[in-house]
Amino acid sequence: MIQWTSVSSTAIRKIGYDPSTRQMYIDFEDSAPYYAYCSVPQHVFEQFVSASSVGRFYHQHIKGQYDC
Repeated sequence: MIQWTSVSSTAIRKIGYDPSTRQMYIDFEDSAPYYAYCSVPQHVFEQFVSASSVGRFYHQHIKGQYDC
């Protein structure tokens, strides 16, 4: 089951994670419905949602790293 977490960001509305499949989902402000990322370790998801800048974290640690 996907756990959704709202985040404070101008680019990202919320981030979802399914620990059973290690898939992460990002709901961007300017797209619908969301993008999926595969084989994401749970600790990366936890760091992402608690980052001081989720946009910066996305660009430095997610984008291009976990494409399905």
